[in-house]
Amino acid sequence: MPSTSSQLWTARILGGIAVLFLLFDTVIHLIPNQQVLDAFTELGFPPHLSTTLGVIELIGLILYLLPQTSVLGAIIWTGYLGGAIATHVRVGNPLFSHTLFPVYIAVLLWAGIFLRDGRVRELIPIKK
Repeated sequence: MPSTSSQLWTARILGGIAVLFLLFDTVIHLIPNQQVLDAFTELGFPPHLSTTLGVIELIGLILYLLPQTSVLGAIIWTGYLGGAIATHVRVGNPLFSHTLFPVYIAVLLWAGIFLRDGRVRELIPIKK
């Protein structure tokens, strides 16, 4: 079933919000500053992994932005964001501002795809 005009615009807005957050996160990992490196240490990661994670984020972002591979990009981001949730739980960060923030982003990503891609709506039917 094709998406309506309002579904497409809503999808673009929801996906766009998520992409802005993810783009910012990707850039700060690819071009780390001392705050990012300190945060990595506080979370229990070696600071040198910042660039590696930035590359993984960039790949996921590119795949998400290409319509042909957007579902694959969302799957990659879902895995990445799941790791972020586990990390925040492990270090005892606050629930709503830190631990669940990746969930909010994942919901925006998947809602955007759901609204613009009829194949995804067929896989995840929401009945009235």
